Amino acid sequence: MDVIDPVAAGWQLITAALVAIALIVVLITLLKLHPFLALILGGLTVGIVAGQNVNDVLLSFTTGFGTTAAGVGALIALGAIFAKLLADSGGADQIVDTIVGNATGRMLPWAMAAVGAIIGLPMFFEIGLVLLMPVIYLVARRAQVSLITVGIPALAGLSAMHGFVPPHPGPVTAIDYLHADLGVTLALGLVVAVPTIIVAGPLFGSIAGRWVVVEPPHTFDAPQREGERDESVQRRPSFGVTIATVLLPVVLMLGKAILDIVIDDPDDTVQQVGDVIGNPFVALLIAVLVAMYTFGVRTGMGKQKLSDTVSGALPPIAGILLIVSAGGGFKQVLVDTGIGKLLADWASGANISVLLLAWVLAVLIRLATGSATVATITASSLMIGLVDGLSTGETSLVVLSVGAGSLFFSHVNDAGFWLVKEYFGMTVGQTIKTWSLMETVLSVTGLVMVMILGIFI
Repeated sequence: MDVIDPVAAGWQLITAALVAIALIVVLITLLKLHPFLALILGGLTVGIVAGQNVNDVLLSFTTGFGTTAAGVGALIALGAIFAKLLADSGGADQIVDTIVGNATGRMLPWAMAAVGAIIGLPMFFEIGLVLLMPVIYLVARRAQVSLITVGIPALAGLSAMHGFVPPHPGPVTAIDYLHADLGVTLALGLVVAVPTIIVAGPLFGSIAGRWVVVEPPHTFDAPQREGERDESVQRRPSFGVTIATVLLPVVLMLGKAILDIVIDDPDDTVQQVGDVIGNPFVALLIAVLVAMYTFGVRTGMGKQKLSDTVSGALPPIAGILLIVSAGGGFKQVLVDTGIGKLLADWASGANISVLLLAWVLAVLIRLATGSATVATITASSLMIGLVDGLSTGETSLVVLSVGAGSLFFSHVNDAGFWLVKEYFGMTVGQTIKTWSLMETVLSVTGLVMVMILGIFI
């Protein structure tokens, strides 16, 4: 990986980065400017304050924008199509009903955590939350427990997958910036996510459910919900088919990583095939094509309905694609100023753990902007010079450390905070004591797991 020498004195580059990040924070939080525009202005600010020619800054930004859109955009789009097919076919409901329906009262929080994790594997957090809220209401009412007791585990599963596991925008973007191996990061991300979900989900949820007791509302009455399900039950894919389809891209990408380790011969035919079908783009494309059959054709969807489902998945992610791509432009300007090498030399001299530094940077930006995606983009941009020379596994751990930091303490400047507050019918104080603390437990536990893995990798 090429590390560019600084274009100006150290103090000037640090000033440029701090001014740009401060500008992004002010524009997003105080002026309510869309992160897409804030990142563009932040990127231009970095280069100009660093003393670069404006035309060079514009070239850096547009290069980074295009490269990121090409590398990450397609993955996000394919992931969105897959998630839409899963939701519209009733496959997501099938997962929920099968797992929750077979769980006893004491195991319900654990079942909800499992549901949140499985649904969260292909789906964005906001979509998963909207999908699961009726189920959370019903389960809480049937079990006669606080909405928090069963809701927090589901949210932990959704949020952990959003922060740690590709093809979500944050992890995919960090993998792209730091040139990490997607298969290895996916495998390690699952290793980090499982214990993290357990701690922040069922374990913390049982405590938070005593602190804050929220009665489930009657927004979705059980008879109505069950009536809706009866109408579509014949159209649903089976639980086995649904799980197999959801896990298909994961298996393909993990398979590539395993073949690379076991065979380790670029000329081997088996490894070459594995490299192609395990490529993230190809793996997700295969998964989408299979899902169009298992979640579409096989469930009775007509050609028009299938086309509408695929088309309907793309408009909602336009904003995410633009934010991530603008983040790529911001990243490239940072790289081209040489601040990465400056930070790498500083961290090496100060003997600071790269994993801890990645987490702290992401935490600070998350607290300031409220956006996990912006925190991931900015923190991983600053870490580019510091992963040079690290092993494949160590680079993946840096990605996961950034992911953990990006989840820290969601509060009033995060759209997710208000989404959870309104759906759960809580006050701001109650939301902080439950959702915000759960995100913090998730973040800190994730860091601990990453640091433990760092001992062995």
